Amino acid sequence: MTESAPIRKANPKDILIQSVFLVVVVVLIVSAVESARTNLNAMGISSGFGFLDRSTGWSYSFSLVERSIDDPYRWTLFVGFLNTLFLGVVSIILATLLGFAVGAARDARNFALEGAAMVFVQIFRNIPLILQLVFWYAILIHMPGPRQAMSLLDMAFLSNRGFYAPTLTLPPLASLTAFAFAIGSAFVAAKVVQSRFTKRLLIWLLANILLLAVLLLFSSTGDTAVFSVPALKGLRFTGGVTIPVELVAMIISIVLYGAAYIAEVVKGGLRAVPKGLIEAGRSLGLSERAIWFKITMPMALRSIIPPLGNQWIFLMKATTIGVAIGFSDLFMIVSTSITQSGQTLELIGVLMAAFLLINFSLAQMINLLNSRLQLVTN
Repeated sequence: MTESAPIRKANPKDILIQSVFLVVVVVLIVSAVESARTNLNAMGISSGFGFLDRSTGWSYSFSLVERSIDDPYRWTLFVGFLNTLFLGVVSIILATLLGFAVGAARDARNFALEGAAMVFVQIFRNIPLILQLVFWYAILIHMPGPRQAMSLLDMAFLSNRGFYAPTLTLPPLASLTAFAFAIGSAFVAAKVVQSRFTKRLLIWLLANILLLAVLLLFSSTGDTAVFSVPALKGLRFTGGVTIPVELVAMIISIVLYGAAYIAEVVKGGLRAVPKGLIEAGRSLGLSERAIWFKITMPMALRSIIPPLGNQWIFLMKATTIGVAIGFSDLFMIVSTSITQSGQTLELIGVLMAAFLLINFSLAQMINLLNSRLQLVTN
């Protein structure tokens, strides 16, 4: 048994210093708030959050929910918050997947594969993100129009107006079922790749089949098709889901930029795995694939997760560059709201609180994941 560390008694001098420092900070904050309120009143600008109930009177390019120009500021800010959260989550997921693939290639023994991965990292890591965003946006807005749009299997289309993709037209419960089916299928596929077909996997497979049966049951009721595929009608596409060029440019630039940094994190984690463990796996007769999934990657993740979390937080904050091309994220919504309402301090406070909430939640999730991956020592 290990003896617990002795509890350090609080020093009265330290308590006094900390208390004085806390009082000084509070006094400075209160003084700044009162000074700002006095100056605003002198200029005839009312302070407070009463403006949130007023109608904005202006619109924006993208929204995940219904909106109109008559929406109050509180709903418009919420729409911007959802747009930022959506863009950040999608970019983080795609950048992580691409970063792991490129990072694994950076550690490969194949010279051509390693060289291609190195070129990818050097290009997208060393070009400023805002420059990459402007570059991809310029390419997208100069794409052909809807009538000459690039086609992918006649189901998805890319033009200068955006990306048109198929979408589900199922009820919310059926859509959740389809999402659960996709997650279950990915889990089963991952286990099959690892050659770990166990009784638990069999249960997962049966549950996945049950989810598929429920999904087919939902899709067989009614006359509405399960999928809505975009189709050209005149000068525009109808059906499916439309992703505006601003969002496409944002996702491409953030994913490529973030993947370059994540690839270096993954490469460092893979090279931190002791060579003795890999040699031990080979001496036991394990295949290279088994060594990768059972030894290399589990050990590397313990080194990868902490810096990877920092990259996730950075990518979430990188969504603010969308204001350069007119993407309606929270930063652009707040900037426009400041111009229209004049409530600068309140809106800046809302912006800070929103990003604090997002990044703090993300940091807590990373800390939880990191604690679960750490080795347990007695």
